[in-house]
Amino acid sequence: MSQTPLGLSIQHACLHYHGAETATLQDISMDIPAGEWTCLLGRSGSGKTSLLRYLAGLLDDKIDWRGNVTCSDGLPFQHRIAYMAQQDLLLPWLSVEDNVCLSYRFNQQKITREVREKARFLLDQVGLLAAQNALPQTLSGGMRQRVALARTLMQDKPFVLMDEPFSALDAVTRHKLQKLSYTLLKGKTVMLITHDPQEAVRLAGSLYILTGSPAQAESLPLPNLPPLRELDPESALVQQQIFQTLERDND
Repeated sequence: MSQTPLGLSIQHACLHYHGAETATLQDISMDIPAGEWTCLLGRSGSGKTSLLRYLAGLLDDKIDWRGNVTCSDGLPFQHRIAYMAQQDLLLPWLSVEDNVCLSYRFNQQKITREVREKARFLLDQVGLLAAQNALPQTLSGGMRQRVALARTLMQDKPFVLMDEPFSALDAVTRHKLQKLSYTLLKGKTVMLITHDPQEAVRLAGSLYILTGSPAQAESLPLPNLPPLRELDPESALVQQQIFQTLERDND
């Protein structure tokens, strides 16, 4: 079912782990446009994953949080987020199809014939219908991430948080999965963590870099061409600006 895309606004947010001397994030403000990809870069340890894990509801008992997170429709963002991690997190004892249906198991919902038909439709979309009965350990890394993508789509949430899901793949597979994910997540509001400036410039509708310690969010302008962008002089210039910003923050 198609949904009206929703935006997300994060204003003056601070994230502090219990027991830590200093905050991880300080006075973070970001606007996540509806129906677009927002890419987030930063040095290792800058707090990118912490921010995504907070939004996904995975850090509630580990941190103190101050600040406002609001959806464009005025309703709470909790329970409207799908989270796709760097690891595919497929359960090795379940078939590909059953892994795609995993959110129903976690929510103690019945896996009906209609649910399985939806799972098979999504596996067909990612090119893995023929592998529906296979176990994850028989698949390549790229195939496993396509299963993880189908599982994310199965949740049908308006917000999708992606924590470097393509980073462990070879360059060709990564390029193909970027395009596939961008196509299949059309209409979703996506927040992608990446260490790859080229990936960020290719996919982003908006782009932020976390800098400093505690980290703050710096917005960078993007080329005029819409995603999916190919490498051209304007895109290369933005990539160089990203590298320079990251290098300054690592000094």
